Amino acid sequence: MSEYIQVLTTVDSREKAEEIAGKLLNARLAACIQIIGPIKSMYWWKGVIEYSQEWICLVKTKAEMYNKVESMIKNSHSYEVPEIIAIPVIHGYDKYLEWLTSELKM
Repeated sequence: MSEYIQVLTTVDSREKAEEIAGKLLNARLAACIQIIGPIKSMYWWKGVIEYSQEWICLVKTKAEMYNKVESMIKNSHSYEVPEIIAIPVIHGYDKYLEWLTSELKM
């Protein structure tokens, strides 16, 4: 398993994205969070194709912190079934990864 991960979640407003980002950063569960949006999402939900405007949060953290990150996102999220997925970081610039580690509460 990769030591570093990027956790992705989508939310329905910029305010919700900033709220989740602030909580994760203040808890030192993430070193950096990028908020991208708005984007248009299309997905199946309860047998119907839905269309919505969303914002993506890209959370930079370590794999060992995933469960805490997931829990905090779930507790703050407005969706019944939020997208919360972790993508392993296969390679990264050493100085960036050192900085990332130094900013997390281990």
